Amino acid sequence: MSLEGVAAINEMVKKESAFVEALMLEIQKVLVGQRYLVERLMVGILANGHVLIEGVPGLAKTTAVKALADTLQAKFQRIQFTPDMLPADLIGTLIYDQRSGGFTVKRGPVFANIILADEINRAPAKVQSALLEAMQERQVTIGEETMKLEDPFLVLATQNPIEQEGTYPLPEAQVDRFMLKVKVTYPTKDEEFQILKRMGNTGRKIDLNRIVTTADILRSRKVVDEVYMDEKIQHYIVDIVEATREPQKHGLADLKPLIQYGASPRATINLAVASKALAFLNGRGYVTPQDVKTIGMDVLRHRIAPSYEAEAENLTSEDLVTRIFAQVQVP
Repeated sequence: MSLEGVAAINEMVKKESAFVEALMLEIQKVLVGQRYLVERLMVGILANGHVLIEGVPGLAKTTAVKALADTLQAKFQRIQFTPDMLPADLIGTLIYDQRSGGFTVKRGPVFANIILADEINRAPAKVQSALLEAMQERQVTIGEETMKLEDPFLVLATQNPIEQEGTYPLPEAQVDRFMLKVKVTYPTKDEEFQILKRMGNTGRKIDLNRIVTTADILRSRKVVDEVYMDEKIQHYIVDIVEATREPQKHGLADLKPLIQYGASPRATINLAVASKALAFLNGRGYVTPQDVKTIGMDVLRHRIAPSYEAEAENLTSEDLVTRIFAQVQVP
């Protein structure tokens, strides 16, 4: 692409991404810090990818998603996952009508634009699996009827760390359908002081303005698709993902016994699209290697399975991803 073409995309992105900072400021009325989390949620919305948020209870995971939903003119549903939940509680069911003698469809809460799947790993596997078709195909089948879901449709799921009591590990197939897995950590001392000052009153409610429409989101996604990515960066992304499967090809032979299985081609696609969305958030019409590095951990941390040898050495998937990014040559 010519320099003029890139400059034109750059101008278009600057114009279309003007709402991002206003959205961030609105959310910060409720949320202290957590810009990393909010940015990743925005990447998910702009890149049409679901986001899994992990952290111990009380770190404002649910608050962040709710605050984001409150700034969007979109249909929002919160679903609290529990051990006794059934798939019908999620997608809906068929109800028998005595007068007509037939069945009618009662739609479940999954029919919305933004779904907050709260504590998703507290529900049994059959309920988690019920989300699979909705997340991947953007449709739901009830009885013999298949129904399209709203557009945009986004699942923002929260989960507690697996070690916590009463949690069920998510099936690998479902974890792979999340574009990003974001880890939320404790706030700094200064941030916690601000949280106390702002939220230390009982019954205080902060109303947020709905400043972004679903039409704005869909239009922004088209602009994200136009963000320029050089072929060298495309090769860089392919090299990173290949290094998770065949590390010896990239001078990382010592990682081979530490990785049980690497990332799938879905990771390659998601890393490219998420990098474009991050460039858009930063008001740029082109992707840099730093965009790939910045979002790479969130795309890959849940797609690499450490082997027993890695676990014996107390190595996590994040440690392995960090070593891959440090070794693979940057264009």
